[in-house]
Amino acid sequence: MKKTLTGLKPSGELTLGSLIGAIKQMRDYQDNYNSYLFVPDLHAITVPQDPEELKARIRKNVGLYLACGIDPHKNTIYLQSENLYHANLSWVLECTTYMGEASRMTQYKDKTSKGENVSVGLFTYPILMAADILLYDADYVPVGIDQKQHVELARDIAIRFNKRFGATFNIPEPLIPPTGAKIMDLQEPTKKMSKSSENYKGTILLLDDPIQAKKKIMSAVTDSENLVKYDPINKPGISNLLTIYACLTDTKIEDVETKFQDYNYGSLKKEVALVVANTLTSIQQKYQEIISSNIIDEVLDAGRIKTTQEAATKLKEVYHKVGLER
Repeated sequence: MKKTLTGLKPSGELTLGSLIGAIKQMRDYQDNYNSYLFVPDLHAITVPQDPEELKARIRKNVGLYLACGIDPHKNTIYLQSENLYHANLSWVLECTTYMGEASRMTQYKDKTSKGENVSVGLFTYPILMAADILLYDADYVPVGIDQKQHVELARDIAIRFNKRFGATFNIPEPLIPPTGAKIMDLQEPTKKMSKSSENYKGTILLLDDPIQAKKKIMSAVTDSENLVKYDPINKPGISNLLTIYACLTDTKIEDVETKFQDYNYGSLKKEVALVVANTLTSIQQKYQEIISSNIIDEVLDAGRIKTTQEAATKLKEVYHKVGLER
């Protein structure tokens, strides 16, 4: 069975965009792949974090994974920071990665172009991401469109290492869903819905009050045409609402477009708001059950034991090939 590996950084709260663009795909893939799902908490500290908030958010995110339908019996779930081999392999890979490659990564380019003073960790984190992937010989990495660049870097690093030291790493491929890979901000529909958005009305969190979430949908920015049509370039707001509805109801986008073709914008928003509220209510009920039990610790303990053994074997092979052994 082919292996998938993915993670969601706990630098902010999980959003509706996280559910549709990532968690939903993990849930869909878990029956057909050997699925690895981790919390990349080391990546979170590339920017300043409140320690207590980060600690709480890590646990909260794992609980939400499970509440959203991630089956712990079908997925290996673990914390990045509990497996020291990630950082060890990252150093080896940093020594085989060129400065030009790392400096072309989007987040680093964006921040430095604005004159921000960034950490070395922010510069090198895509290489740690490559280590996350290559440690487990993942075949596919489910990602949104904006993360494809990082998988391509992991591929380049693996190919270079294999040519220099012999076959060591599997060459991963990005796995991008055809619909819903990028959910947009409700107030600025040309921008991705972000957990760090400054406008709370633009983002729906998975733990938002369902009533408040409905209000956010009802106040979503659209256009003045009052024509329901899927056209991301010219009608980003309406297209975003149609995408949300299609993904949460497992319906093809063209079928959703047909369903709402005679609706006005207000009626469309009411339908989308209802589906969103029902989705959040279901997730939150399951989440409350999960956090009041011991299942999170049990799942993470099992994941740590399994992945530590696998990662140790891979790193030993790498160390042998580069000469780091007695």
